[in-house]
Amino acid sequence: MNRYSNYRKINCDWINEIPSDWNLVRGRFLFNSKKQLNTDLQCKNLLSLTLSGVLNKNYHSSDGLRPENYNTYQIFQKDDLVFKLIDLENVNTSRVGIVHEEGIMSPVYLRHEPNQNKIYPKFAYWFYYYLYKKEIYNSIGSGVRSSMTSSDLLDLEIPLPSIKEQKLISQYLDKKTEQINRLIKKIQMKIELLKEKKTLLINHYVTKGLDSRVEMVESGVSWIGKIPSHWKKKPLKNIAYMKGRIGWKGLKQEEFLDTGDYYLITGHDIKNDKMNWKDCYHISKERYEESPEIMLEEGDLLFTKDGTIGKTLYIDSLPKPASLNSHLLVIRPINKSYNSKFLQYMFKSSQFLMYVEHNKTGTTFYGMSQNSMENFKGYFPNLSEQSKIVSYLDKHTHLIDNKILNEQKRVNLLNEYYQSLISSAVTGKIKINQENK
Repeated sequence: MNRYSNYRKINCDWINEIPSDWNLVRGRFLFNSKKQLNTDLQCKNLLSLTLSGVLNKNYHSSDGLRPENYNTYQIFQKDDLVFKLIDLENVNTSRVGIVHEEGIMSPVYLRHEPNQNKIYPKFAYWFYYYLYKKEIYNSIGSGVRSSMTSSDLLDLEIPLPSIKEQKLISQYLDKKTEQINRLIKKIQMKIELLKEKKTLLINHYVTKGLDSRVEMVESGVSWIGKIPSHWKKKPLKNIAYMKGRIGWKGLKQEEFLDTGDYYLITGHDIKNDKMNWKDCYHISKERYEESPEIMLEEGDLLFTKDGTIGKTLYIDSLPKPASLNSHLLVIRPINKSYNSKFLQYMFKSSQFLMYVEHNKTGTTFYGMSQNSMENFKGYFPNLSEQSKIVSYLDKHTHLIDNKILNEQKRVNLLNEYYQSLISSAVTGKIKINQENK
Protein backbone atom coordinates (compact mmCIF):
# COMPACT_ATOMS: atom_id res chain seq x y z
CA MET A 1 0.00 0.00 0.00
CA ASN A 2 1.31 3.49 -0.93
CA ARG A 3 2.19 6.19 1.58
CA TYR A 4 1.92 9.94 1.14
CA SER A 5 5.07 11.70 -0.05
CA ASN A 6 5.28 14.12 2.89
CA TYR A 7 4.14 14.07 6.54
CA ARG A 8 4.17 16.59 9.35
CA LYS A 9 4.39 16.03 13.09
CA ILE A 10 1.35 16.96 15.19
CA ASN A 11 0.84 17.37 18.90
CA CYS A 12 -1.61 14.53 19.58
CA ASP A 13 -1.25 11.64 22.01
CA TRP A 14 -2.69 9.05 19.63
CA ILE A 15 -1.53 10.36 16.23
CA ASN A 16 2.12 11.34 15.75
CA GLU A 17 1.95 12.59 12.19
CA ILE A 18 -0.44 13.23 9.31
CA PRO A 19 0.05 13.86 5.57
CA SER A 20 1.33 17.39 4.98
CA ASP A 21 -1.70 18.44 2.95
CA TRP A 22 -4.23 17.24 5.57
CA ASN A 23 -5.72 19.67 8.06
CA LEU A 24 -6.21 19.16 11.79
CA VAL A 25 -9.66 20.48 12.75
CA ARG A 26 -11.53 20.46 16.06
CA GLY A 27 -14.91 18.75 15.98
CA ARG A 28 -16.75 21.94 16.96
CA PHE A 29 -16.03 23.35 13.48
CA LEU A 30 -17.37 20.23 11.76
CA PHE A 31 -20.49 19.21 13.70
CA ASN A 32 -23.60 20.65 15.25
CA SER A 33 -24.53 19.16 18.61
CA LYS A 34 -28.32 18.82 18.64
CA LYS A 35 -30.99 17.41 20.90
CA GLN A 36 -34.48 17.22 19.41
CA LEU A 37 -36.95 15.52 21.73
CA ASN A 38 -39.65 13.23 20.40
CA THR A 39 -42.43 15.54 21.60
CA ASP A 40 -45.97 14.22 21.11
CA LEU A 41 -44.46 10.90 19.94
CA GLN A 42 -44.10 12.26 16.41
CA CYS A 43 -41.62 9.47 15.52
CA LYS A 44 -42.08 5.78 16.31
CA ASN A 45 -39.08 4.33 14.48
CA LEU A 46 -37.03 3.00 17.38
CA LEU A 47 -33.26 2.67 16.90
CA SER A 48 -30.50 1.44 19.19
CA LEU A 49 -26.71 1.73 19.24
CA THR A 50 -25.19 -1.76 19.49
CA LEU A 51 -21.82 -3.44 18.95
CA SER A 52 -23.10 -4.22 15.45
CA GLY A 53 -23.92 -0.58 14.73
CA VAL A 54 -27.23 1.30 14.78
CA LEU A 55 -30.07 -1.22 14.49
CA ASN A 56 -33.86 -1.00 14.27
CA LYS A 57 -35.84 -2.22 17.27
CA ASN A 58 -39.50 -3.10 17.73
CA TYR A 59 -41.25 0.01 19.04
CA HIS A 60 -44.13 -2.02 20.48
CA SER A 61 -42.08 -4.81 22.08
CA SER A 62 -42.03 -5.16 25.87
CA ASP A 63 -38.67 -6.97 25.94
CA GLY A 64 -35.86 -5.48 28.01
CA LEU A 65 -35.86 -2.13 29.78
CA ARG A 66 -38.41 0.21 28.22
CA PRO A 67 -39.41 3.77 29.19
CA GLU A 68 -42.96 4.65 30.19
CA ASN A 69 -43.19 6.39 26.82
CA TYR A 70 -40.82 7.65 24.16
CA ASN A 71 -41.43 11.39 24.34
CA THR A 72 -38.10 11.89 26.18
CA TYR A 73 -36.21 10.09 23.41
CA GLN A 74 -34.24 12.07 20.82
CA ILE A 75 -34.95 12.25 17.10
CA PHE A 76 -31.93 11.43 14.95
CA GLN A 77 -31.63 12.02 11.20
CA LYS A 78 -29.87 9.99 8.51
CA ASP A 79 -26.06 10.46 8.60
CA ASP A 80 -26.06 11.80 12.17
CA LEU A 81 -23.35 10.37 14.39
CA VAL A 82 -24.50 8.89 17.68
CA PHE A 83 -22.30 8.39 20.74
CA LYS A 84 -22.81 6.60 24.05
CA LEU A 85 -20.15 8.08 26.29
CA ILE A 86 -21.29 7.05 29.76
CA ASP A 87 -19.92 4.32 32.03
CA LEU A 88 -16.57 4.64 30.27
CA GLU A 89 -14.87 2.23 32.65
CA ASN A 90 -16.59 -0.50 30.63
CA VAL A 91 -14.42 -1.02 27.53
CA ASN A 92 -16.64 -3.76 26.08
CA THR A 93 -19.70 -1.81 25.04
CA SER A 94 -20.75 0.13 21.93
CA ARG A 95 -19.67 3.80 21.76
CA VAL A 96 -20.22 5.21 18.26
CA GLY A 97 -22.52 4.66 15.28
CA ILE A 98 -23.84 6.33 12.14
CA VAL A 99 -27.59 6.62 11.71
CA HIS A 100 -29.04 5.02 8.55
CA GLU A 101 -32.53 6.57 8.71
CA GLU A 102 -34.66 8.92 10.80
CA GLY A 103 -35.50 7.40 14.17
CA ILE A 104 -35.54 7.85 17.93
CA MET A 105 -32.86 6.82 20.41
CA SER A 106 -32.09 7.05 24.10
CA PRO A 107 -31.90 10.52 25.72
CA VAL A 108 -28.45 9.65 27.14
CA TYR A 109 -26.91 9.38 23.67
CA LEU A 110 -25.06 12.31 22.07
CA ARG A 111 -26.19 13.45 18.63
CA HIS A 112 -23.72 15.17 16.28
CA GLU A 113 -24.90 16.40 12.88
CA PRO A 114 -22.01 16.59 10.38
CA ASN A 115 -21.52 19.69 8.24
CA GLN A 116 -21.32 17.76 4.98
CA ASN A 117 -19.55 20.59 3.18
CA LYS A 118 -16.58 20.01 5.49
CA ILE A 119 -16.69 16.37 6.56
CA TYR A 120 -18.11 13.28 4.91
CA PRO A 121 -20.34 11.49 7.51
CA LYS A 122 -18.93 8.00 6.96
CA PHE A 123 -15.35 9.25 7.20
CA ALA A 124 -16.27 10.91 10.51
CA TYR A 125 -17.76 7.60 11.69
CA TRP A 126 -14.63 5.64 10.77
CA PHE A 127 -12.39 8.12 12.58
CA TYR A 128 -14.48 8.08 15.76
CA TYR A 129 -14.71 4.28 15.53
CA TYR A 130 -10.89 4.21 15.44
CA LEU A 131 -10.81 6.31 18.65
CA TYR A 132 -13.32 3.90 20.22
CA LYS A 133 -11.14 0.88 19.46
CA LYS A 134 -8.06 2.64 20.82
CA GLU A 135 -10.07 3.28 24.02
CA ILE A 136 -9.45 7.01 23.75
CA TYR A 137 -12.88 7.86 25.15
CA ASN A 138 -12.24 5.62 28.13
CA SER A 139 -8.93 7.28 28.89
CA ILE A 140 -10.37 10.81 28.59
CA GLY A 141 -13.51 10.12 30.60
CA SER A 142 -12.08 7.80 33.23
CA GLY A 143 -12.21 8.69 36.90
CA VAL A 144 -15.07 9.96 39.00
CA ARG A 145 -17.33 11.09 36.17
CA SER A 146 -16.62 8.11 33.85
CA SER A 147 -18.29 9.95 30.97
CA MET A 148 -17.71 12.50 28.22
CA THR A 149 -19.89 15.44 27.27
CA SER A 150 -20.67 16.70 23.80
CA SER A 151 -18.28 19.57 24.49
CA ASP A 152 -15.48 17.11 25.38
CA LEU A 153 -16.05 15.25 22.13
CA LEU A 154 -16.17 18.38 19.97
CA ASP A 155 -12.87 19.50 21.46
CA LEU A 156 -11.05 16.53 19.89
CA GLU A 157 -9.10 17.23 16.71
CA ILE A 158 -9.73 15.28 13.52
CA PRO A 159 -7.12 14.81 10.75
CA LEU A 160 -8.95 15.88 7.62
CA PRO A 161 -8.13 15.36 3.93
CA SER A 162 -10.31 16.82 1.16
CA ILE A 163 -13.96 15.74 0.89
CA LYS A 164 -13.08 13.77 -2.26
CA GLU A 165 -10.37 11.87 -0.41
CA GLN A 166 -12.61 11.35 2.62
CA LYS A 167 -15.12 9.62 0.33
CA LEU A 168 -12.42 7.43 -1.22
CA ILE A 169 -11.16 6.37 2.22
CA SER A 170 -14.71 5.64 3.42
CA GLN A 171 -15.55 3.58 0.35
CA TYR A 172 -12.30 1.65 0.72
CA LEU A 173 -12.97 0.88 4.39
CA ASP A 174 -16.60 -0.06 3.69
CA LYS A 175 -15.46 -2.56 1.07
CA LYS A 176 -12.48 -4.00 2.96
CA THR A 177 -14.18 -4.32 6.35
CA GLU A 178 -17.15 -6.04 4.71
CA GLN A 179 -14.78 -8.57 3.13
CA ILE A 180 -13.01 -9.14 6.45
CA ASN A 181 -16.33 -9.51 8.31
CA ARG A 182 -17.54 -12.09 5.78
CA LEU A 183 -14.37 -14.12 6.26
CA ILE A 184 -14.59 -13.85 10.06
CA LYS A 185 -18.21 -15.01 9.91
CA LYS A 186 -17.22 -18.08 7.86
CA ILE A 187 -14.48 -18.98 10.35
CA GLN A 188 -16.83 -18.47 13.30
CA MET A 189 -19.35 -20.81 11.65
CA LYS A 190 -16.57 -23.39 11.35
CA ILE A 191 -15.74 -22.90 15.04
CA GLU A 192 -19.40 -23.47 15.97
CA LEU A 193 -19.46 -26.68 13.90
CA LEU A 194 -16.33 -27.90 15.70
CA LYS A 195 -17.93 -27.13 19.06
CA GLU A 196 -21.04 -29.00 17.98
CA LYS A 197 -18.88 -31.96 16.91
CA LYS A 198 -17.23 -31.95 20.33
CA THR A 199 -20.61 -31.91 22.11
CA LEU A 200 -21.89 -34.79 19.97
CA LEU A 201 -18.72 -36.77 20.73
CA ILE A 202 -19.17 -36.27 24.46
CA ASN A 203 -22.89 -37.03 24.29
CA HIS A 204 -22.25 -40.32 22.56
CA TYR A 205 -19.54 -41.72 24.79
CA VAL A 206 -20.98 -40.67 28.17
CA THR A 207 -24.27 -42.38 27.30
CA LYS A 208 -23.22 -45.27 25.00
CA GLY A 209 -19.68 -46.12 26.10
CA LEU A 210 -16.81 -47.30 23.89
CA ASP A 211 -17.99 -50.84 23.11
CA SER A 212 -20.70 -50.84 20.44
CA ARG A 213 -21.24 -54.61 20.87
CA VAL A 214 -22.73 -54.50 24.38
CA GLU A 215 -26.42 -55.06 25.02
CA MET A 216 -28.38 -51.78 25.00
CA VAL A 217 -31.66 -50.92 26.72
CA GLU A 218 -33.98 -47.92 26.49
CA SER A 219 -33.14 -45.21 29.01
CA GLY A 220 -36.66 -43.83 28.98
CA VAL A 221 -35.32 -40.36 28.17
CA SER A 222 -35.95 -39.21 24.59
CA TRP A 223 -32.74 -37.16 24.19
CA ILE A 224 -30.57 -39.99 25.56
CA GLY A 225 -32.10 -43.01 23.84
CA LYS A 226 -30.51 -46.39 24.53
CA ILE A 227 -27.77 -47.00 27.10
CA PRO A 228 -25.62 -50.05 27.91
CA SER A 229 -27.69 -52.46 29.99
CA HIS A 230 -25.03 -52.78 32.70
CA TRP A 231 -24.82 -49.03 33.40
CA LYS A 232 -26.44 -47.87 36.63
CA LYS A 233 -28.69 -44.81 37.00
CA LYS A 234 -27.88 -42.86 40.16
CA PRO A 235 -28.47 -39.36 41.57
CA LEU A 236 -25.35 -37.28 42.16
CA LYS A 237 -26.10 -37.07 45.89
CA ASN A 238 -25.49 -40.83 46.16
CA ILE A 239 -22.06 -40.75 44.57
CA ALA A 240 -20.47 -37.38 45.37
CA TYR A 241 -19.87 -34.92 48.19
CA MET A 242 -21.18 -31.57 47.00
CA LYS A 243 -20.75 -28.29 48.87
CA GLY A 244 -20.96 -24.57 48.29
CA ARG A 245 -19.82 -21.84 50.63
CA ILE A 246 -22.05 -21.71 53.74
CA GLY A 247 -22.74 -18.42 55.50
CA TRP A 248 -20.73 -16.38 53.01
CA LYS A 249 -20.23 -12.93 54.51
CA GLY A 250 -18.88 -11.45 51.33
CA LEU A 251 -15.57 -9.70 51.03
CA LYS A 252 -14.81 -6.02 51.31
CA GLN A 253 -12.68 -4.65 48.50
CA GLU A 254 -9.63 -4.42 50.73
CA GLU A 255 -9.93 -8.14 51.58
CA PHE A 256 -9.16 -9.13 47.97
CA LEU A 257 -5.39 -9.50 48.06
CA ASP A 258 -3.00 -9.44 45.11
CA THR A 259 -0.65 -11.89 46.77
CA GLY A 260 -0.77 -14.28 49.70
CA ASP A 261 -0.83 -17.90 50.78
CA TYR A 262 -4.52 -18.66 50.07
CA TYR A 263 -6.46 -18.49 46.81
CA LEU A 264 -10.13 -17.56 46.40
CA ILE A 265 -11.46 -19.02 43.14
CA THR A 266 -14.34 -17.34 41.29
CA GLY A 267 -16.15 -18.34 38.12
CA HIS A 268 -14.27 -15.62 36.22
CA ASP A 269 -11.01 -17.49 36.85
CA ILE A 270 -12.21 -20.51 34.88
CA LYS A 271 -12.08 -20.43 31.10
CA ASN A 272 -12.25 -23.40 28.75
CA ASP A 273 -11.87 -25.82 31.68
CA LYS A 274 -8.60 -24.19 32.73
CA MET A 275 -7.67 -22.12 35.75
CA ASN A 276 -6.03 -18.71 35.56
CA TRP A 277 -3.99 -18.89 38.76
CA LYS A 278 -2.01 -15.80 37.79
CA ASP A 279 -4.96 -13.41 38.20
CA CYS A 280 -6.74 -15.32 40.95
CA TYR A 281 -7.63 -13.40 44.11
CA HIS A 282 -5.92 -14.15 47.40
CA ILE A 283 -7.54 -14.05 50.84
CA SER A 284 -6.31 -14.12 54.40
CA LYS A 285 -5.82 -17.31 56.39
CA GLU A 286 -8.82 -16.33 58.58
CA ARG A 287 -11.17 -16.03 55.59
CA TYR A 288 -9.85 -19.29 54.16
CA GLU A 289 -10.42 -21.17 57.43
CA GLU A 290 -13.95 -19.88 57.99
CA SER A 291 -15.30 -22.45 55.49
CA PRO A 292 -13.48 -25.77 56.01
CA GLU A 293 -16.18 -27.63 54.06
CA ILE A 294 -14.89 -26.16 50.79
CA MET A 295 -11.14 -26.30 51.30
CA LEU A 296 -10.13 -27.76 47.96
CA GLU A 297 -8.23 -30.97 47.32
CA GLU A 298 -6.51 -32.31 44.23
CA GLY A 299 -8.99 -34.37 42.23
CA ASP A 300 -11.94 -32.10 43.09
CA LEU A 301 -14.31 -30.92 40.39
CA LEU A 302 -15.59 -27.33 40.48
CA PHE A 303 -18.90 -26.26 38.97
CA THR A 304 -20.31 -22.73 38.49
CA LYS A 305 -23.91 -22.80 39.69
CA ASP A 306 -24.79 -19.11 39.24
CA GLY A 307 -24.52 -16.68 36.34
CA THR A 308 -22.80 -18.69 33.62
CA ILE A 309 -24.00 -22.09 34.77
CA GLY A 310 -21.90 -25.14 33.99
CA LYS A 311 -18.31 -23.95 33.75
CA THR A 312 -16.16 -26.74 35.18
CA LEU A 313 -12.63 -27.16 36.44
CA TYR A 314 -10.86 -30.38 37.36
CA ILE A 315 -8.27 -29.64 40.07
CA ASP A 316 -5.27 -31.64 38.92
CA SER A 317 -2.91 -29.61 41.12
CA LEU A 318 -3.11 -26.88 43.77
CA PRO A 319 -0.26 -24.36 43.83
CA LYS A 320 -1.58 -23.04 47.17
CA PRO A 321 -4.49 -23.82 49.51
CA ALA A 322 -7.69 -22.60 47.85
CA SER A 323 -11.34 -21.90 48.61
CA LEU A 324 -14.39 -20.79 46.59
CA ASN A 325 -16.74 -17.86 46.40
CA SER A 326 -20.48 -18.45 46.76
CA HIS A 327 -21.16 -19.05 43.04
CA LEU A 328 -19.23 -22.32 42.85
CA LEU A 329 -19.74 -25.86 44.06
CA VAL A 330 -17.03 -28.36 44.88
CA ILE A 331 -17.92 -31.90 43.80
CA ARG A 332 -15.90 -34.78 45.21
CA PRO A 333 -16.75 -38.49 44.62
CA ILE A 334 -17.64 -40.20 47.91
CA ASN A 335 -15.61 -43.32 47.14
CA LYS A 336 -13.15 -44.60 44.57
CA SER A 337 -15.89 -45.98 42.29
CA TYR A 338 -16.44 -42.72 40.45
CA ASN A 339 -14.15 -40.61 38.30
CA SER A 340 -14.36 -36.80 38.69
CA LYS A 341 -13.38 -36.27 35.04
CA PHE A 342 -16.17 -38.59 33.91
CA LEU A 343 -18.53 -36.32 35.86
CA GLN A 344 -16.96 -33.31 34.15
CA TYR A 345 -17.75 -34.77 30.73
CA MET A 346 -21.25 -35.67 31.88
CA PHE A 347 -21.81 -32.02 32.81
CA LYS A 348 -21.03 -31.09 29.19
CA SER A 349 -23.53 -33.56 27.75
CA SER A 350 -27.03 -32.82 26.46
CA GLN A 351 -28.60 -34.94 29.19
CA PHE A 352 -27.22 -32.59 31.83
CA LEU A 353 -27.68 -29.35 29.85
CA MET A 354 -31.35 -30.22 29.31
CA TYR A 355 -31.68 -30.84 33.05
CA VAL A 356 -30.17 -27.42 33.78
CA GLU A 357 -32.54 -25.75 31.32
CA HIS A 358 -35.54 -27.25 33.13
CA ASN A 359 -34.29 -26.62 36.68
CA LYS A 360 -32.46 -23.28 36.66
CA THR A 361 -34.05 -20.36 38.44
CA GLY A 362 -34.03 -16.60 37.84
CA THR A 363 -34.86 -14.33 34.91
CA THR A 364 -31.73 -12.37 34.01
CA PHE A 365 -29.27 -13.94 36.48
CA TYR A 366 -29.71 -17.70 36.46
CA GLY A 367 -28.82 -20.16 39.16
CA MET A 368 -28.88 -23.86 39.99
CA SER A 369 -29.59 -24.80 43.57
CA GLN A 370 -27.39 -27.35 45.28
CA ASN A 371 -30.48 -29.47 45.83
CA SER A 372 -31.22 -29.54 42.08
CA MET A 373 -27.63 -30.52 41.38
CA GLU A 374 -27.74 -33.33 43.93
CA ASN A 375 -30.94 -34.73 42.41
CA PHE A 376 -29.60 -34.98 38.87
CA LYS A 377 -29.56 -38.65 37.80
CA GLY A 378 -26.82 -39.88 35.51
CA TYR A 379 -25.88 -43.21 33.98
CA PHE A 380 -22.63 -44.73 35.20
CA PRO A 381 -20.47 -47.68 34.08
CA ASN A 382 -17.90 -49.14 36.46
CA LEU A 383 -14.76 -47.18 37.33
CA SER A 384 -12.56 -48.99 34.79
CA GLU A 385 -14.95 -48.14 31.95
CA GLN A 386 -15.31 -44.53 33.18
CA SER A 387 -11.53 -44.16 33.05
CA LYS A 388 -11.31 -45.57 29.52
CA ILE A 389 -14.05 -43.20 28.33
CA VAL A 390 -12.25 -40.28 29.95
CA SER A 391 -8.96 -41.21 28.25
CA TYR A 392 -10.67 -41.51 24.87
CA LEU A 393 -12.50 -38.20 25.24
CA ASP A 394 -9.39 -36.42 26.55
CA LYS A 395 -7.53 -37.41 23.40
CA HIS A 396 -10.23 -36.64 20.85
CA THR A 397 -11.65 -33.47 22.41
CA HIS A 398 -8.08 -32.18 22.67
CA LEU A 399 -7.71 -32.57 18.90
CA ILE A 400 -10.95 -30.64 18.34
CA ASP A 401 -9.91 -27.97 20.87
CA ASN A 402 -6.64 -27.46 18.98
CA LYS A 403 -8.56 -26.96 15.73
CA ILE A 404 -10.86 -24.47 17.46
CA LEU A 405 -7.82 -22.65 18.89
CA ASN A 406 -6.20 -22.40 15.45
CA GLU A 407 -9.39 -21.04 13.91
CA GLN A 408 -9.76 -18.55 16.75
CA LYS A 409 -6.20 -17.37 16.11
CA ARG A 410 -7.24 -16.66 12.52
CA VAL A 411 -10.18 -14.61 13.79
CA ASN A 412 -7.91 -12.69 16.15
CA LEU A 413 -5.43 -11.92 13.37
CA LEU A 414 -8.24 -10.74 11.09
CA ASN A 415 -9.61 -8.51 13.84
CA GLU A 416 -6.14 -7.03 14.36
CA TYR A 417 -5.86 -6.41 10.62
CA TYR A 418 -9.35 -4.87 10.64
CA GLN A 419 -8.36 -2.36 13.33
CA SER A 420 -4.97 -1.66 11.77
CA LEU A 421 -6.55 -0.98 8.39
CA ILE A 422 -9.01 1.55 9.82
CA SER A 423 -6.28 3.25 11.87
CA SER A 424 -3.91 3.50 8.90
CA ALA A 425 -6.58 4.84 6.54
CA VAL A 426 -8.14 7.54 8.75
CA THR A 427 -4.78 8.86 9.98
CA GLY A 428 -3.10 8.90 6.58
CA LYS A 429 -0.51 6.19 7.18
CA ILE A 430 -1.62 4.65 3.88
CA LYS A 431 -2.78 6.49 0.80
CA ILE A 432 -6.09 5.45 -0.73
CA ASN A 433 -6.62 6.30 -4.39
CA GLN A 434 -9.07 5.27 -7.06
CA GLU A 435 -6.92 2.31 -8.14
CA ASN A 436 -6.64 0.55 -4.76
CA LYS A 437 -10.17 1.49 -3.64
